[in-house]
Amino acid sequence: MVASVACSFFFDDELLGEHRTAAMDACSLCAKPLARDSDVFMYRGDTPYCSEECRHEQMHLDAVCAKQAARRQQRFSAETESHRGQRQSRKVSVAS
Repeated sequence: MVASVACSFFFDDELLGEHRTAAMDACSLCAKPLARDSDVFMYRGDTPYCSEECRHEQMHLDAVCAKQAARRQQRFSAETESHRGQRQSRKVSVAS
């Protein structure tokens, strides 16, 4: 009974005659419709998934994206630092 109470708040608006939020109608990864009587797996606050597998796959994709973003940032920082060094050496060469 605890599980049904915990998940029932997603559908409370529908009971009051209001429309459900479209974001809670389907799995955020595979778009499988979420049923009232099935478990909903959450990630990043309010993002629903139909299964642990879909939630885990999204976590993996997020980790890969974060690593790629960190690499891009490192490359950008290294290029920026390299350009700064070149500018400074040009200034020093001109001043000599």
